Amino acid sequence: MNYTEFYNKSINEPEAFWTEQANAIEWYNKPEVTLSTDENGYPLWYKDGELNVCYLALDKHIQDGFGDQVALIYDSPVTQTIKKYTFSEVKTEVAKLAGGMLSLGLKKGHTAIIYMPMIPQAAFAMLACARIGVTHSVVFGGFAPHELAIRIDDCKPRAIITASSGIEIDRLIAYKPLVDEAIELASHSPKKVIVFNRKLGARVPFKKYDVDYDALVYGSEETPCVPVSATHPLYILHTSGTTGKPKGIVRDTGGYAVVLKFSMQYIYGVKENEVFWAASDVGWVVGHSFIVYGPLINRNTTIIFEGKPIKTPDASTFWRIIDEHKVNTMFTAPTAIRAIKKEDPNGDFIKQYDLSSLKTQFLAGERCDVATLEWYLEHIPVPAIDHWWQTESGWPMIANMMGVEYLPIKPGSVGKAVCGFDIKIFGEDGTELGPNEEGYVVLKLPLPPGTLMDLWNDNPRFKAGYLNKFPGYYFSGDGGFKDEEDYIFITGRVDDVINVAGHRLSTAEMEEIVASHHSVAECAVIGINDALKGQTPLALVVTKLDDAIEHFQLEQEIIKLVRQQIGAVASLRNVVIVERLPKTRSGKTLRKLMRSIADGETFQIPSTIDDESIVGEIDTVLKKYEIGIYNKN
Repeated sequence: MNYTEFYNKSINEPEAFWTEQANAIEWYNKPEVTLSTDENGYPLWYKDGELNVCYLALDKHIQDGFGDQVALIYDSPVTQTIKKYTFSEVKTEVAKLAGGMLSLGLKKGHTAIIYMPMIPQAAFAMLACARIGVTHSVVFGGFAPHELAIRIDDCKPRAIITASSGIEIDRLIAYKPLVDEAIELASHSPKKVIVFNRKLGARVPFKKYDVDYDALVYGSEETPCVPVSATHPLYILHTSGTTGKPKGIVRDTGGYAVVLKFSMQYIYGVKENEVFWAASDVGWVVGHSFIVYGPLINRNTTIIFEGKPIKTPDASTFWRIIDEHKVNTMFTAPTAIRAIKKEDPNGDFIKQYDLSSLKTQFLAGERCDVATLEWYLEHIPVPAIDHWWQTESGWPMIANMMGVEYLPIKPGSVGKAVCGFDIKIFGEDGTELGPNEEGYVVLKLPLPPGTLMDLWNDNPRFKAGYLNKFPGYYFSGDGGFKDEEDYIFITGRVDDVINVAGHRLSTAEMEEIVASHHSVAECAVIGINDALKGQTPLALVVTKLDDAIEHFQLEQEIIKLVRQQIGAVASLRNVVIVERLPKTRSGKTLRKLMRSIADGETFQIPSTIDDESIVGEIDTVLKKYEIGIYNKN
């Protein structure tokens, strides 16, 4: 199949294209109207169709004779547990939990929060909600009570489904006390809290609203799937906003089901019955799309992994799982590969395992630097495909569509536009820029199916954040450029582009150069305030394990590299070695936070940060080297 012809059809004949793709899934009532608009003039897909995502993920495969196929593998190095569930076994668990939820008064149109670690019951809870038309909001397990309370008040759940505890490498985190505190802080009070007791020793205080998960499932009958409209909200997923208040991204049901089947087949190139592993968390969009719904709709075996790429027990974990479970396609964040690279720079662990089952490695979550990509390809000779998407899109917007045509990889590029996404690069005035001119990444409306419908109960914020800057286009918030062959390069959030003495410079480009230094494990380049030039770049570097290079030597070598490859205009003068970089739990580097620390601005520590103590570590290093606000010149 030819990528260009396939893509052009999706842009030039969107209704015909997506009508055809809708035929790939089973509907209770097949839609007659493919594309329409809502009351605000925003695109709607398949508005008159009816279906159920849980049916597509489970019941359909059982009816087709695949009930004994393994649907889900739970691999938990932190509890030394591996457990496999067939489609029939998952369906029984889900249908009985859904029946129990009905007995507690939950029904189509209600909302429920799921606050759980990476265990099978998290997926069961998501599917059970989908089975009876309850809109779920998965909150990353371990979020502080204040953050959970904000989400409780935003989506007003009738119930919360939680577990007794999660495990962070070797530390037990009691979830139930966090839930109880969040309920006390929130204005809205859920009727019930369904608690799965893992019996790992965590404190599980009992409240009147508590319901035991196992008892509820044991005492319930299996309930059938409830047909819902294609525009019924399947879930709400909160993502960080610039105001500090999370934005509740609303996902539809019909369009989402269509594009997940499409994604598995045409983007990831995964055949039915193969093993697909997205090493993420159900609390993030990757977990929704490509741990739970996408693989199961496509009849793939999916893996729920409770662990980390390192320290559970070491940097061999990923390779052990690929070998043991015969993973065909994997998806992880570049930060995970960088962490492995730092612990095992020569790839010694990799040599211990048989990775012959692996066909393709996909990377997303943040930009993949060339050095990381090259390290991966040196040690694992399968295509490593960087691609780009957002919580808002729900599925990839830019990729190398492996199920259509494997195009040559250009290091630093996330590929070409995915079918349905008409991507352009705009200047500040809304004019389209030419090849290799950096600007705003925008997408012409209508967006294809499966993308965000709205923000939960906040349409004005939806319009202000995404639609008003360039009328007729969705504003991604990211900067980038296209080359002469329409390969797209994402340079980062637009506030990661710095202005040095009138020159717009990409910190991402500088990061590529810094990361290429042989002593650098990972790095971040940010722009900090400068009285003379407006901004100047600062490189924060984590060196490879056991690398004994002196700070001054590393600084001078990196400055020379940047000067050689960008020129003196880059004005990189400061390079500091840090023990680690501040990141979210999903692996994204918090560049804005580091800028605020360096500039002495008031900031709020993001709720998604992996470890708050790193803020003090960064501040101490900047003070030691008199950088940013501590500069005495």
